[in-house]
Formats: sequence, structure tokens, C-alpha cells
Amino acid sequence: MDRDVIIHQGAGIAALAKRLAGLRSSADARIVGLTGSVAAGKTTLARDVADALNPPLSVETVSTDGFLFTNAVLEPQGLLMRKGFPETFDRDGFTNALVSIRQGAAAFPAHSHDIYDIDPALTRTVQLPDMLILEGLGFQPPTRPERPDGEPDVLVYLDASEADLEYWYVERFVGFWNAARTDASSFYAQWLHMSETELRAFAKTVWDGVNLPNLRDHIHPLKAHADIVVHKARDHTVEIAEDRIS
Repeated sequence: MDRDVIIHQGAGIAALAKRLAGLRSSADARIVGLTGSVAAGKTTLARDVADALNPPLSVETVSTDGFLFTNAVLEPQGLLMRKGFPETFDRDGFTNALVSIRQGAAAFPAHSHDIYDIDPALTRTVQLPDMLILEGLGFQPPTRPERPDGEPDVLVYLDASEADLEYWYVERFVGFWNAARTDASSFYAQWLHMSETELRAFAKTVWDGVNLPNLRDHIHPLKAHADIVVHKARDHTVEIAEDRIS
């Protein structure tokens, strides 16, 4: 990556980290929700912001993927290939975890990309940090003006063009597929018989048939309700595009 791009990207992350730190100090905004499309880079952005804040703040990042229902629940309902849609999330578990961590600690389950399911071995108990960044899907429009304990204090939306999101999704799919060559237990091993050209075409059909409709119908509408909108470009540089917090 070009040095100027790295500097610009770092500036955008630093600006977001500074804004969130200010909200933590002035409004006691302890839990930050970070959402956006599949493959937008939410996990990476959450980690980078946490690194920029820690220290002096103690920051934990958790993925909402852990609140997806298990495959054993989704498959009989025909929802396995709709993971990420609102109906595939355990809303009660999500809400209860946020209520619990505000009281001191909570157990957060985790979803494994390798087995494409909830992996009980990955569950971790998180003690209440100075800031918790909860990244992923499954969010709902925030309650206004005062938010209950089961909602994030701040909602950040990571925005990008549909063309870039599709590109990143296909590249990520190919990455998991390549990794499956040395891991027969990987969910992506079932497509190892395909050529890379065939796989890319298949990944695009998944994007077009599953992730793009979810983006347009359920994820992108949250942009209008977000407190902060961050735009991400193809070269992965980020900047605060809108700040709606007075």
C-alpha cells in the first residue's frame, strides 16, 4: 500500500478515535455500535480504532456474529443462506448481553468463519471496559433521545459504494477458499473442486442473491439513523462523512 494512502487512512482512523473518545468523556458513551455491509471492513476498523484508543482507554471489540442463531436452528427454517438478515439474529441474547456488561461483565458467543457456525469454544467473558466496540450486523434503528441499556450509546455506519463492497466480498471469499486447501474441516472446502474463475462467479451470485438484497433492504437504511457515518474508499482510506451528534 502506498505510504500516502497509509498516512491518509491513519488520519481517518485517528479522527474517528478522537471523536469517540470525546463522546466517552462528555456523554459517557461507553458502548459503540459499528455497522455496515458485509465485507465493508467493520472488524478491521473496530480493531484499528481500538488500537488508537488503547491506551489510555481500555477498549474491547466484539462481533455481533456471535448472536446469529446456530446452524441447527437456521437450517430447518431454510435460513442458513440468509445469515445476516434480521431474522437470523438472537435479538434477546444481543440485548441481554449489553444490559449485563453495563452491570460489570457479560459472556459473548462467537461465530467461526471456518465452520460457518457458532463455536462454543470461542465464547469469551468480557469485563466492562472504558469502551466496548460492538461491530457487525443485527442492529436496529436507535431509540431516541435516550437509549435503553440494551442498545449501543453511539451507532457508527461504515459506508462504501456497492461496487467496492462486491469487490471486497469476492476477494474475501477467495481468501477463505484458498485457506481451505490446508483445512479440510473448513466450510469453504466444499468448493475446492472449482477453478478460481468458477469460484469468483459463484461468489458473485451469492453477493447478488444474498448480501446485496440484505444491504439494500436492511443494512443501508441504518445509515439514515446513525450518529456518525464513516466513508471508506476502494483503497481502504476512511473519513468521517457525517457527524450528527450535537
